Order: sequence, then C-alpha cells, then structure tokens
Amino acid sequence: MGKLVLYGLDPSPPVRACLLTLKALNLPYEYKVVNLLAKEHLSEEYLKKNPQHTVPTLEDDGHFLWDSHAIMVYLVSKYAKDDTLYPKDLLKQAVVNQRMFFEAGVLFQGGLRNITAPLFFRNQTQIPQHQIDAIVESYGFLESFLKDNKFMAGDHLTIADFSIVTSVTSLVAFAEIDPSKFPKLCAWLKSMQSLPFYEVANGAGAKQLVAMVKSKNFTIVP
Repeated sequence: MGKLVLYGLDPSPPVRACLLTLKALNLPYEYKVVNLLAKEHLSEEYLKKNPQHTVPTLEDDGHFLWDSHAIMVYLVSKYAKDDTLYPKDLLKQAVVNQRMFFEAGVLFQGGLRNITAPLFFRNQTQIPQHQIDAIVESYGFLESFLKDNKFMAGDHLTIADFSIVTSVTSLVAFAEIDPSKFPKLCAWLKSMQSLPFYEVANGAGAKQLVAMVKSKNFTIVP
C-alpha cells in the first residue's frame, strides 16, 4: 500500500466525508491542513497537485485525486475488505450514487456553498428566505430516502451516509432539523453520531463550521 495523504481542513464537509471513509476503513494516512482563508489552496505547490484548487485532495503513492465522492469510491474500491460501503451490485451501487449526487448538487452546492461562499468570501450577511426554505425542503427529501431504510441507501452504512451527514451537520447552522417533521432523519443522525470515529472525523469539524457561520451574524431576508 502506498502512502496516503489527505489535504484539507476540518470545517470542510467534503474533507470530513473523506475522513469518515478513511476511519471506517481503518487506513493509515497523513493529514495536511490547507487554509482556504489564507489562500493556501492557490499556491503554486498546491495547484500542481490539484489545478481545480479544491479540498479535499488525496495523494496515494504520488498520484493525486480530488472531489470527495471520487475519493471515497476510490478508497473503498481499492482498500476495503468487502463491498459493504460501496456495493458492487449495480442496482445497489446506483442508489448509493444517486444519494451522493443529491448531496453534491442539492445539499452541498445548491444549499450550503451557495450561502457560505458569499458569507465567508464576500461578507454578504443577508440570506434570502428562499435559500433557507430550500434547505428545509432537502430535509424532506432525505426523510423520504429513509422511509423504508435505516440508512440513506439501504439497510446498512455506505459512503452515501458519510457524504450526506457532513452536509446535514453543516446546514443546521441555517435551518435546524424539526424532529416532529423529520423523525427518521433525526434518528439516522443519532445513529451516525454513535459511530466510534464520528466525532473526530466529522463532529468536531462540523461544530467549527457552525461556529464560523454564527460568528458572521447573518440575517434572513424575504
């Protein structure tokens, strides 16, 4: 096995998704912090590794890969002892993929990043109500995913859960999850929080991001 290095920072949800995967697979790795606010991701050295200058970036024996979903699939496909976290069965795999695409397009990009990027990098502290409404709507979709399942893509844990939990525990900075409306989502979140590696891989970083958001003293406008 080559040397694994993960580049990122704890508040980043995609980085946390990769950390959850690394911990679940019990893989040894080195973690190198990349400070986005200090623009370390735009350095010449980092751009050579990832010209898209995003986090996370994974280095495996001199090869570089970015995008959390691609990294998680790669790690499980290469290093897992079985296919539980990312099934080889095409139908089950397609469900996992759909959930991850939902996280990427709706939860992270459509929900979280569209709010946090202006908040952190352009100091725009007014958030339109329709963006908050969209977050709550996404909670409804997640509740439906869990209608007949304990986890997001079926009856056992997959990388889809890792992907989604990182965004959900960040979106709560803007819209809390109402347990009376989303009981299955709340139960799923508790089951994720019970994982032995959850706090170090996601919980602490999520709390950091929520604190960063709250420090901006944003307001919600019509």
